[in-house]
Amino acid sequence: MLFNLLQSDIDSMAATAAQAVPQVTEQSYSLISMATKGGWLMIVLLALSIVAIYIFGKKWWMIHKAANIDKYFMQDIRDYIHEGKIKSAKELCEKYDSPIARLVEKGIDRIGRPLSDIQTAVENIGNAEVARLENGLPYLATISGGAPMIGFLGTVLGMVQAFFNMANAGNNIDITLLSSGIYTAMITTVGGLIVGLLAYFGYNYLTAQISNLVFKMESTTIDFMDLLHEPADATEE
Repeated sequence: MLFNLLQSDIDSMAATAAQAVPQVTEQSYSLISMATKGGWLMIVLLALSIVAIYIFGKKWWMIHKAANIDKYFMQDIRDYIHEGKIKSAKELCEKYDSPIARLVEKGIDRIGRPLSDIQTAVENIGNAEVARLENGLPYLATISGGAPMIGFLGTVLGMVQAFFNMANAGNNIDITLLSSGIYTAMITTVGGLIVGLLAYFGYNYLTAQISNLVFKMESTTIDFMDLLHEPADATEE
């Protein structure tokens, strides 16, 4: 009997305590709803992210195609030139959409001229191909540095808005008056850093890939010039 009374008192106290504790409603926010809190600067950051993704995808595909060439390409070129099959060597170069094939083709077109002229022509084609590959990368570098600055600008504007709301509130300061300004300040900073980091890593990745391709082009140029010094019957078919 005593145990039942004690249990009843405990249950009553627990119920009273549960009623006394305020119920906290959990609110969940999606990324889109959070981004809208950042204001109009988030539209600018979104546009920059689209441009960065477009440039990265385009340059990545271009570099991937440029490096896609048969590992026996130079050996085949050597065999054709030694056999005097200049036309076949040029057709093999035209088969590949690659800077390496184009600079070799330019060198084949100059066969019969002084070696210094051939090397100059090949190097000029190589420089033009590198410039074509690097075209657009400065925009990616600009986005990597500019996006965080835009985010910091949103931070300053958000804090200005927060203090403006505090000044107009007088003695009736409420945390809700600061929420919009704080959202703008924090979310634009996060958005700017994310876009800037993605553009930064993308730029450095593409730069490294282009450097590797340039090394292959230089190596091919050396191999081609050495090939011309070898004894061969390079008569036209």
